[in-house]
Amino acid sequence: MSDEVTGGGPPRTRGFLGAVERLGNLLPDPIMIFVWLIAALMVLSAIGASLGWSASLTYAGAEAPQYGTLENGVLTFKATSLFSEENIGRLLTEMGRTLTGFAPLGQVLVIIFGAAVAERVGLLSALIRASLRNAPKVILTPVVAIIGMVSHHASDAAYVVFIPLAALLYAAVGRHPLAGLAAAFAAVSGGFAGNVTPGQLDVLLFGFTQEAARIIDPAWTMNPLGNWWFILAIVVVFTPIVWFVTDRIIEPRLGPWGGEADDELKADLAKSALTPAEWRGLKLAGLAALLVVALFAALSLWPGYTPLIDESREGPSRLQPFYSALIAGFMLLFLLGGIAFGIGTGAVKGASDVLEKMIDGVRMMAPYITFVFFAAHFVAMFNWSRLGPIAAIQGAELLQALSLPAPFLLVSVLAFSSVLDLFIGSASAKWSALAPVVVPMFMLLGISPEMTTAAYRMGDSYTNIMTPLMSYFPLVLAFCRRWDTSIGVGSLLAMMLPYALAFMGAGVLMTVAWVFFDLPLGPGATVHYTLPGAR
Repeated sequence: MSDEVTGGGPPRTRGFLGAVERLGNLLPDPIMIFVWLIAALMVLSAIGASLGWSASLTYAGAEAPQYGTLENGVLTFKATSLFSEENIGRLLTEMGRTLTGFAPLGQVLVIIFGAAVAERVGLLSALIRASLRNAPKVILTPVVAIIGMVSHHASDAAYVVFIPLAALLYAAVGRHPLAGLAAAFAAVSGGFAGNVTPGQLDVLLFGFTQEAARIIDPAWTMNPLGNWWFILAIVVVFTPIVWFVTDRIIEPRLGPWGGEADDELKADLAKSALTPAEWRGLKLAGLAALLVVALFAALSLWPGYTPLIDESREGPSRLQPFYSALIAGFMLLFLLGGIAFGIGTGAVKGASDVLEKMIDGVRMMAPYITFVFFAAHFVAMFNWSRLGPIAAIQGAELLQALSLPAPFLLVSVLAFSSVLDLFIGSASAKWSALAPVVVPMFMLLGISPEMTTAAYRMGDSYTNIMTPLMSYFPLVLAFCRRWDTSIGVGSLLAMMLPYALAFMGAGVLMTVAWVFFDLPLGPGATVHYTLPGAR
């Protein structure tokens, strides 16, 4: 490939970034990573069983958690070989149950039934275009930052629609289009952890968190709103950072833009304008959203009929059915909103149109389902081997002996997540491998699964714009070259580095402050955790 294609100037294979790219390219597909992890786990379990690996802790509960033994108030986990007769039989006879019983799979598929309809009728794209087009010039950058972080709900549309549209709008008001593109890319990808409301990502990550937490506490149930205040705070903190870096660092560095709103630019802007049918569809989608909200309010507040409230409990635990029902709520919000929008635009003429889009959405999930098959077996086999709780207990004892403060521990999770993100782009792949160790370990140290998840997603976020291995990096590079053909990989990385460094500093400080001030992470979600029955 020529230098123009690979980035111009110094070849991409030189320097630190070149080394990162070469190392990343040596890694196999995330699915194969789990194949090798399972193989290594089986060997390690056999070694651990033969050497008698075990871990114990005092426990006041009446019953031991799964795979543990309780005797005289001491809970013990002993390593078991995955080559044992019991585990080989379980692997082969329960393969289907292992897959279907994996919480993240069912939760994500339920949401996809609705999200596929909303995306394929054009609702998500229309929402992005409608929210950004009329942004005032003076506050264009913070509007781009906020919408960019909210646009995570729109999945691929955030990259394919929002980023090039931001560049167009900057050009239309006489500002450098690459500044708009950089601000949008920073918000969408570097601010991946932030959002105004929980969504699909929360359900996906907390699904893995739940599987990991149940290694220690089988009764622990995920709350999809468990990081709501945290991700909302990220939007509040990151928005002024994007504003300052874009307007004070990136745009002055780019210099004045010499282009103007020519016929081609006007035509591109015209394509992004919403049609009367789309405006009509958005109004109907808004009414559908209000209907879903009213339905959930009624099921929670109607006198004498509250299926989403557990009247037998006290305090925040009364809301557990409501939290569990939010997965269905997200699905209905996307589904009914998509149907209403499709009716308004003519994209939905009957039930067959809706079913076709739902089926197409599930079809597009085939790579994810394949990945989950191996991830589910890795997590299950980790439990069968007992290595998860052993590592968690011994790791917790080591960290307790070092007397490290909780904020430092969480920053270490954040930093490790950041390093992994340079090589493995999938947030779910990394968390499904990390969670079975770090979540139980931190629970034993008194840190909640919600706080550990928050630290992980913060670290997984800002490094997205620092690595050419991110799956959308080539697409963003192509968008850049529409406005400046000399832009290469190094140019784009240099443009995004100030955002990444600022996000990293703010993310570390925010995580430390959250623990120090013991702030709630979301409704019913706290920083600290006490294991039921422990003393």
